[in-house]
Amino acid sequence: MAAPVGGCVCALLIASTTASADPFVDFRGEAPGTVHRIRVEDLPPPGATPSADNGPHLIKRPKDAWPQAPAGFKVQLYAQGMSNPRLVRTAPNGDVFVTESRTGTVQVFRGLRADGRAEHSETFATGLRRPFGLAFYPPTGQPQWLYVANTDAVVRFVYRTGDQRARSPAQTVAPLPGGGLLRGGGHWTRDVAFSLDGKKMFVSVGSRSNNDDTDGNAAERERADILEFNPDGTGQRIYASGIRNAVGIAVHPRSGELWVSVNERDELGDNLVPDYITHVKEGGFYGWPWFYIGDHQDPSHRGKHPELRAQVIVPDVLLQPHVASLQMTFYEGKQFPEPYRGDVFAAHHGSWNRSVRTGYSVVRVPLQKTTRASGEYEDFLTGFVTRGGDVWGRPVGVTVAADGALLVTDDGGNCIWRVSYDGR
Repeated sequence: MAAPVGGCVCALLIASTTASADPFVDFRGEAPGTVHRIRVEDLPPPGATPSADNGPHLIKRPKDAWPQAPAGFKVQLYAQGMSNPRLVRTAPNGDVFVTESRTGTVQVFRGLRADGRAEHSETFATGLRRPFGLAFYPPTGQPQWLYVANTDAVVRFVYRTGDQRARSPAQTVAPLPGGGLLRGGGHWTRDVAFSLDGKKMFVSVGSRSNNDDTDGNAAERERADILEFNPDGTGQRIYASGIRNAVGIAVHPRSGELWVSVNERDELGDNLVPDYITHVKEGGFYGWPWFYIGDHQDPSHRGKHPELRAQVIVPDVLLQPHVASLQMTFYEGKQFPEPYRGDVFAAHHGSWNRSVRTGYSVVRVPLQKTTRASGEYEDFLTGFVTRGGDVWGRPVGVTVAADGALLVTDDGGNCIWRVSYDGR
């Protein structure tokens, strides 16, 4: 069953909705294709609004509710009845791997029925410790390993094309600073990706706190960073720092640059601090905890580290604050219209720290056949929030299926959505 896909559509198909004069107005979801652009000069002062505690009221999907996509796209259920599906990756042979973090498992889906559902599923591995990130190695050619980023270590399984069950126990590759739930001890998700030549492994590790000072703070050691390793876990170093929580990471398929999708700090008001998507400079510093979005000083650390102010890199794309941007991917499929190819898609999980809900969507960042973003992004998959503010779906992961459809994990509905283009 496909839902009606009316509403505004992206500029590349008909005419995009123009961005509001207020860049922080809520766009939670009746108009796919709505364009957003937040500029550094738009940022309000800290505390301009109170800090909200407004976690989602999660409900079962209403009978008449369905995700909404731009005109010409069809949304179907690919899989359901899952347990906390999180990050998703497509194997070179087209199998779809998904981490179920709460149960410590990796699931595999194969095939496609006429109604858009997977034909078959298997449990690849169990007994993992809050797994999130997945990566096949080597990144080109026939893979030999499946890497899994647990909360406290990167592990790997021997893998051959077509495997739906692990051939061997997990081998620990690289220990990581462990984490728990944010309010109980830190950001826990870890993502993993490889450089195009396969020589380096990148791992994202979020901060333990919201914005604690890291000076002399052992709890924040090697956190709020992108770590770099050799594929066997040796040669650890900090690749980039001051990145509060890069939940999703991806390597650009042409430039080879690392990109991140980042959750910035909370408790500075509804409209601070913007989450962001950006390419990452080796050795770059992105501000946390002392600064944010360039030279804006966190009021909790007033006067600290003035020598770092000018070094803070401003991200490429500023997102609505508190959208909780999670996995990101580059669209390298052939099914979507040609202008979409090479663009970024990112899942926005939604946050507790805004008085009016924001996020709960999948967005598109146009790269316009370049390796850089202009700063704009647009809603692509919306409709997960009722008009009354209840939430029935929370996107987490995005991947491009073998046929070019976009697959989206939803840990609110415990399912996977399939978005395909049929041009009608």
